[in-house]
Amino acid sequence: MALSNKFRVAVYDEFLDSFARLPRAQQKKVNKFVRKFRSDPTNPSINYERIKTFKDPNLRTVRVDQAYRAIILKPAQGNTYVLLWVDHHDDAMDWASKKRFVIHPETGSLQVLTSVQVEAKLESVPPPPSVKQHPLFGQFPDEDLVSLGVPIEQMPEVRKIITADQLDAVAGAFPPEAYEALFFLADGEPLEAVRQAMAVEVPAKVDTEDFAAALDNVSTQRRFVVVTDDQDLEAILDAPLDKWRVFLHPSQRKLVTAHFNGPARVLGGAGTGKTVVAMHRAKHLVTEVFKDDADRILFTTFTNNLARDIQESLRKLCPPEALRRIEVIHLDKWVSDFLRGQGYDYKIQYWPNKVLTALWENAVRSGSDEFSDQFYREEWEYVVQPAGCASYEDYRQVSRAGRGVRLSRKQRKAIWPAFEEYRNLLEEKGLRESVDAMRDAGNLLEEGRGKPLYRAVVVDEAQDMSTVAFRLLRSIIPLQQANDLFIVGDGHQRIYRRKVVLSHAGVKIVGRSRKLYINYRTTDEIRRFAVALLQNVDVDDLDGGKDNNSRYKSLVHGKPPTINTPESFREEVEAIHAFIEAGDASQTCLVTRTNKLLEQYEAALEELGVETRRLRRSEADDLSVPGLRLA
Repeated sequence: MALSNKFRVAVYDEFLDSFARLPRAQQKKVNKFVRKFRSDPTNPSINYERIKTFKDPNLRTVRVDQAYRAIILKPAQGNTYVLLWVDHHDDAMDWASKKRFVIHPETGSLQVLTSVQVEAKLESVPPPPSVKQHPLFGQFPDEDLVSLGVPIEQMPEVRKIITADQLDAVAGAFPPEAYEALFFLADGEPLEAVRQAMAVEVPAKVDTEDFAAALDNVSTQRRFVVVTDDQDLEAILDAPLDKWRVFLHPSQRKLVTAHFNGPARVLGGAGTGKTVVAMHRAKHLVTEVFKDDADRILFTTFTNNLARDIQESLRKLCPPEALRRIEVIHLDKWVSDFLRGQGYDYKIQYWPNKVLTALWENAVRSGSDEFSDQFYREEWEYVVQPAGCASYEDYRQVSRAGRGVRLSRKQRKAIWPAFEEYRNLLEEKGLRESVDAMRDAGNLLEEGRGKPLYRAVVVDEAQDMSTVAFRLLRSIIPLQQANDLFIVGDGHQRIYRRKVVLSHAGVKIVGRSRKLYINYRTTDEIRRFAVALLQNVDVDDLDGGKDNNSRYKSLVHGKPPTINTPESFREEVEAIHAFIEAGDASQTCLVTRTNKLLEQYEAALEELGVETRRLRRSEADDLSVPGLRLA
């Protein structure tokens, strides 16, 4: 049931935090109150109480029961009501007494100002004696900082900040978008680059009393959501900590709702929300762009377990009628199902396995002894297979860029018999490697076998897809059209050494490439540690260029990663046990290189009484089940 048009009801993201912390019995009472509130916030039985000590005259308290209170934003102008916080009476009062909700006069966004003892926090992180006492943002005039969302009234506090450590210490005093802008500037980013990364939009006119208009502002929507449907609000409260379903950064929302006249590519470092953007994009396409009941979206990714996780997440995100039109499947499974439906005679094999290994070892003997078995395999995977070489003439002409070892025509001729023999053995056994199966599927589609199945394709983890895979995806929607391919990935996270140039696969993204810069998942200490591993290593951008992640940032801080090097397996297990005991086992994952190693750690930890849970490709993880995750 839709809510009345007479008023607007919205939810602040911290309301969900406070709700999630309540005892179960109190959550039921809050749910009952919210049902009444959402049906009619003007109901006389809802007694709005104004507290004189509150700094914000628009804040009201509402009784949930004798002990608990909700905090509501009830502006004097208009019919807008916002659920802000729910807590025990005294704690709710304390929370509200430190808050003011204002509309920024430049950006038009609804901001939350929190009373923080800035002076004391700055003094707690004094600048080193060697640092000259210059304001950190001294080179930026007030109007520049305000244009990025920094509140005018907080400029005196901004001018007192000397170091980046001091900025971090007072982060809680600023609205998130203001701190984000200051963080980027402190890290040396130019003003316009910050504006672009944050997707700052400045309205032509701002009414600082119009809260209804402020709630429509894209920057506001990173922390506030207007509830237009009863079912939406029920879903939000059923999973209050799944904020990714509701709140998006302006840069993410811009990508989700953008209109592209063809394929689009989105790059972004780890934790920047690429998969979240891809899922919201799929929902947007089926609910706002391709609305016909027959219009279907293919959402594909590289691994089976990730596809299952995405399917489960989309179930939380999408209404049933939208979910029904989104097919989530990893690409190898899609190929297998498609070929089976076309009467494909070959059995698909995935390298490595015993059958393929035996055939390969026999075939390599047909080649020159000048090169190692490893060279042959890599030549096959990175040159012969991507190019689809079916003859020596094909192999003689194919580019080997990036392979490092130059080959003469004579050497290529001596090597080719090994590849030819391998193909002959596969044909004789009625087998195909998965890459060949993808190529066969693409050929069938290009021949007109299999009707057009989808209006759009969303691709996640694109960095691990091959050129053959992208040729197939282009064949699924053979003619470039608006919003047809939405591709997200990050070459820095590539698992396999295959590199792809989208344009070589017929996927033209010129003018439709975007990037996400802000890591929401990990601390900056972890980010810096990980990125340092790729220092001075060229990473491609999935289309023949180089990807530069210098603007990639994390806005949260924590402990730096540590490397532990025990002298024995027993010492290592005991160190892992101690680490788990100090934290939450169900929020921790132990990762090993092989399954055999994993079994050893699993047995040793279970001897110490550690409950464990294996993560498997065949099923999504159930976060309600306790235990140390193993993978």
